[in-house]
Amino acid sequence: MTEPTAAPAASRKQSLAHRLYVGELSYDFVSRWKRWFAISGTLLAIAVLALALRGLNLSIDFRGGTQFVVPTTVTATSIDDYRRTVQAVGLPDMADIHVSTVGAKQVNVQVRSLNAEELGKVRQALAQRAGLEPAQVANNLIGASWGQQITQSGLVALAVFLALVSLLIWVYFRDWKMSVAAIAGLLHDLLLTVGVFAALQFAFSPASLIGMLTILGYSLYDNVVVFDKVRENVRDIGKQNRTYSQAANTAVNQVLVRSINTTIIGVLPVAAILFAGTFILGTGPLKDLGLALFVGMIAGAYSSVFIATPLLCLMREAEPAMKEHRARLARRAARKAAQVPVAPIVTEGAAPVSAAALAAVPAEALLAEPGVRAGQRTQPRHDSRADRKRP
Repeated sequence: MTEPTAAPAASRKQSLAHRLYVGELSYDFVSRWKRWFAISGTLLAIAVLALALRGLNLSIDFRGGTQFVVPTTVTATSIDDYRRTVQAVGLPDMADIHVSTVGAKQVNVQVRSLNAEELGKVRQALAQRAGLEPAQVANNLIGASWGQQITQSGLVALAVFLALVSLLIWVYFRDWKMSVAAIAGLLHDLLLTVGVFAALQFAFSPASLIGMLTILGYSLYDNVVVFDKVRENVRDIGKQNRTYSQAANTAVNQVLVRSINTTIIGVLPVAAILFAGTFILGTGPLKDLGLALFVGMIAGAYSSVFIATPLLCLMREAEPAMKEHRARLARRAARKAAQVPVAPIVTEGAAPVSAAALAAVPAEALLAEPGVRAGQRTQPRHDSRADRKRP
């Protein structure tokens, strides 16, 4: 008969997620709100500065221009070769040249709007570079009006989305302060994403706009997950021995691992799209969409923990009811600290007995005479007739 083996040490140890969930391990996120707000303020200032100094690198769909389509075999150096070919023509204001590939048989070249003479020169140079006749190189004139329509539609969609989200969060959580905190987190994520586009000078195309509207859903999901746990922890907060901020911080710790796992799972395929679009395919839409999603998803996970929740706690802690609750907890802690501990009872010749051990002894046992069991009734002693006759 074999003896049972002991459980592995790893199974006996609680996981990090479990320790965070039950409160055995807790990181204080909420009380360090000044640090997080300072970090976010610095990042937002850099984003605004990049927008002011460099601006967005609008694609041809927004600013208008001319696009050439060259049917040729794509190689590893096609993008650089065709960019240098256009630059060698020597036209003014040709610093902004976008070259991309479509599959293995097409190269697209986008430049500013050209007149008839400039159009002929660029077409001739591209055809010579590809070994084609000029007539085989197609060109399209793209006006800026289409990009303006896309921008207006995107702004309208953003405004409607924010309004509906504010209303739904207010109705679902029955707390307008959660709506304000969630919208603040969304705007934080949008501004950071736009700032990254301006700093890196990635082309801001319709794909970028679609990506930015998509990240609103990811950011909203992260906020709702945290706020739902906060609502669960702060239920009947007036009867709890902790403040609103402490309960909210516990909620953040409880969902922290899940938020990190969800973000990693979502960011990995987006990172693959961004890498493929930038270094392998060289196509603009994949790069633009991948960058918007990559930055926005990371910013959404960050803001739900470090921006939205601390902001919610600041607004709720300013309420008179929460101030009274904190004062009540402070008075209770002061009374507890002022209590004098009971000294242990020591009997001569015996080991000292603590007050806790004494309290565990039944009262009838303490009142019983020596030699009498607890619960046994003692009878009065009656003298015999012979004892009463004795002098």
